[in-house]
Amino acid sequence: MTEQTTDTANIDNTETKTENALSDNQRRIKSFVLRQGRMSQSQQRSMENNWPKFGLDVEGELLDFDAVFGREGAPTIVEIGFGMGASLAAMAEANPQQNYIGIEVHRPGVGALLKLIEEKGLTNIRVFNHDAIEVLEKRIPKNSLAGVYLFFPDPWHKKRHNKRRIVQAEFAKFLASHIKPGGHFHMATDWEDYAEHMMEVMSAAPDYKNTQKDNAYTPRPDYRPLTKFEARGHRLGHGVWDLIFEKIEA
Repeated sequence: MTEQTTDTANIDNTETKTENALSDNQRRIKSFVLRQGRMSQSQQRSMENNWPKFGLDVEGELLDFDAVFGREGAPTIVEIGFGMGASLAAMAEANPQQNYIGIEVHRPGVGALLKLIEEKGLTNIRVFNHDAIEVLEKRIPKNSLAGVYLFFPDPWHKKRHNKRRIVQAEFAKFLASHIKPGGHFHMATDWEDYAEHMMEVMSAAPDYKNTQKDNAYTPRPDYRPLTKFEARGHRLGHGVWDLIFEKIEA
């Protein structure tokens, strides 16, 4: 997602009510700036040709992952806000034993990912072009996910905008209801202030434990691709912080 400078994760206002529903205030948060942009011809063609095979609609019954992916027992990972899809496609290509569900609100990004899926011949990705909160509420079963990824969300770096950040206590609790015990929530950001905010929120969340020592960040795991944007940041001396928290038994 850029909640990144290029990905997006978002919380939208929705009327759906569930036992784990977020507060009205949390639902009004938009953790991205909607820059819809124009789709290229190749992205549009990919939407037309590949959406019927890989696209999922927000309306419908809870997903049966085995039926959706056509195989039994594979762990399923959700990425919230996959941007233009390069990292998600790379992870799916490198880990064919896992299922991946990408959620992105920007249609050009969805078109770009569908193009990559076709080019790489991937079969282990499915895609939502919708708000992440609604998708989780309506289509993702409780305690079903092996992991959730949130890479480079919009930092909302101005102090008066910090409350718009997606990583908040209510969101962490909501997400935990969809992750299996032993599953993980992996975040990454290139804003140190946001990394500190994430650490504070997640360290206080009762449903999780840090996979590192208390208040310690995680070295970038091999499965998270190094993006061009991130590599450039490293050359300029910019930091990137990964946090991986495991859901614990209630």
